[in-house]
Amino acid sequence: MVKGLYTAWSGMVNEMNRMDVMTNNLANADTNGYKKEGATSESFSHHLAVKIKDQSDYGLPVRLGNVNLGVKIGETYTDYTQGSFQVTDSQYDLALDGDGFFAVSFTSKDGETSVKYTRDGAFTVNTEGYLVTKDGDYVLNRNGAEQTNSGEESRIRIDPNVEFRVDENGNIWQNNQIVNTVGVIDFENYDYLEKYGENLYQTVDGAVLTPSDAKVQQGCIEASNVNVVSEMVNMITITRAYESNQKVMQTIDTMLDRAVNNVGKV
Repeated sequence: MVKGLYTAWSGMVNEMNRMDVMTNNLANADTNGYKKEGATSESFSHHLAVKIKDQSDYGLPVRLGNVNLGVKIGETYTDYTQGSFQVTDSQYDLALDGDGFFAVSFTSKDGETSVKYTRDGAFTVNTEGYLVTKDGDYVLNRNGAEQTNSGEESRIRIDPNVEFRVDENGNIWQNNQIVNTVGVIDFENYDYLEKYGENLYQTVDGAVLTPSDAKVQQGCIEASNVNVVSEMVNMITITRAYESNQKVMQTIDTMLDRAVNNVGKV
């Protein structure tokens, strides 16, 4: 096998993966609370190249140097930096200033209920007075978030006919009384979080919940942390790198064609 072809091919596959990640970021540039992703690359292990059966060195192997077999796809990581706030002046919209997540009770298509986490605070109140997400999932209170309890007792219910106020600690005030508290939770290590669906996160084995010191801001929503200009620049860079690897493959193919069809002619 011609090593140059394999090296160029592995480079093209890597750039395709980077393009997939980048286009997903662009597609979610207007998604509330979305956290952009990035792709990493790794090199294959170096292999020692030597000369063998060369009588000029008494038949002993002579080191030529290390040979790299190209690049391989690394891990995809999530950038959890906070996005900018967009003021909506809606009493139902909440944003977190600091590290942490809202806890919600998510029900799958199979009817299974579990606790998921999100930075998207575009909430509303349903006909029964429960605070829910735009998809209808119940927002959990402090006890539900801390105990990962998605039961009915962990839901936030308010009087939909009375205006309410949410302070920085997440306390919900109605008629000058605290009626409930928005559940905000954080994690010791975000490596134990994985994305679920469009804009939710779920924990994996090993996740440790910690109290969040994030301040709840009412009347605004956290926007995506995707910088469209930077992503467009990355798109150009990725395209150029892909074209370079493609040119290498075309050049090697031309060389092989000439070697087979022309050099050997009498």
